[in-house]
Amino acid sequence: MSFADIYQITGSAMTAQTTRLNTIASNLANANSGSTTEADTYRARKPVFATVYEQHQQSLFGPTNPTSGARVQVLDVVNTDSPLDKRYEPGNPIADADGYVFYPNVDVVHEMADMMSASRSFETNVDVLSRTRSMQQGLLKLGQ
Repeated sequence: MSFADIYQITGSAMTAQTTRLNTIASNLANANSGSTTEADTYRARKPVFATVYEQHQQSLFGPTNPTSGARVQVLDVVNTDSPLDKRYEPGNPIADADGYVFYPNVDVVHEMADMMSASRSFETNVDVLSRTRSMQQGLLKLGQ
């Protein structure tokens, strides 16, 4: 595996975690935004990731680079299908005719835990980049 492969894999992981953090921020920002109708209510969003294996040429003895890694790709960001929170609030100005207000299906505690996990994963990938750069500098010093 080359240093370029490491940079590509780590970069894809950082992009995926950035997307994850963006959806978490959107979910938390809209956690308490009520709506008059179920159709207009914000729904929590989650990114969908996929593993992308590198395609290597085959030789008579198997793959030319069997130690290569796999990057991550963001396939989509989808709405979750958990039920919305319907509250009876007849005094609320956005209540429907029956006095109900619809709130998003955002679980704040789950979002905060997911945010911590995404942040730590991003930081870990930054550390991988830093160590890879350090290794490259060490190699350059060998030639001096």
